[in-house]
Amino acid sequence: MPFDYDRLISWHYDDIPQEYDVWDTIRYALSVGIGREPTDARQLRFTFEKDLQAFPTMGLVLATPGFWLQDPATGIDWINVLHGGESLVIHKPLPAAARLTARLRVTDIVDKGEGRGALMQTIREMFNADSGELLATEGTTWFCRGDGGCGGPGGTMPKAHALPERAPDAVCDLTTLPQQALLYRLNGDHNPLHANPEVAAAAGFDRPILHGRCTLGHAAHAVLRVMADYDPTRFKGIQVRFTAPVFPGETLRTEMWRDGDAVSFRTLAVERNLVVLSNGRVDMAG
Repeated sequence: MPFDYDRLISWHYDDIPQEYDVWDTIRYALSVGIGREPTDARQLRFTFEKDLQAFPTMGLVLATPGFWLQDPATGIDWINVLHGGESLVIHKPLPAAARLTARLRVTDIVDKGEGRGALMQTIREMFNADSGELLATEGTTWFCRGDGGCGGPGGTMPKAHALPERAPDAVCDLTTLPQQALLYRLNGDHNPLHANPEVAAAAGFDRPILHGRCTLGHAAHAVLRVMADYDPTRFKGIQVRFTAPVFPGETLRTEMWRDGDAVSFRTLAVERNLVVLSNGRVDMAG
């Protein structure tokens, strides 16, 4: 049975507090592949506590509600939920350690019809709990494959960013670790789809898949590495659509196009020659 549209669109969320420290910041960087050259000073700024800086996409894992879609009260068929898209706008650089408060809400649900699933959009705003400053805004699109016919309106989500039609200006290959999903789970996303082979099989996969946000983190790593020499202050925001799952251990090839302060990108799983991230855009400063 699909979820109840009226109940979910008005779902109440308490404010989400989190206090994090430098070790959480280092763990996140390592979980998205930073530090693969452990003596590279540019990467050590994210992985060593002296003069530590937060990797820009860490906001995706801070002050989250956990895998709230698994709550039976939502009525969501969580085993058949896939990550459809993600965005992050950085209003202020994340400190290496801080106290945060986040506010989450469902902003839109598009019912694609019975047997076709539903798309759900959520927004999460992250504030510095001490100063009240808005630090980052995250937007997520969930593809609820088992919830078509939920009674919501039809329609479509916002149009995706179009990629240039010319050859890429730059390409970067980054290989994920076989245990990458197990490392990334330490950030707080405990969806068993990424660790338990039985849950993965029930969802139609022959083995656990990588978190979509972890794949995004690798793509952001590639862009920051190639286009900004690992300077996190130049990274102002990212948006992307997830087009296929990644299996831990695969090599991710990110193709990039630079146009002024915008970097368009897409990412392929090299071993399968399959696009796993598309319609990507990173907004840069300078």
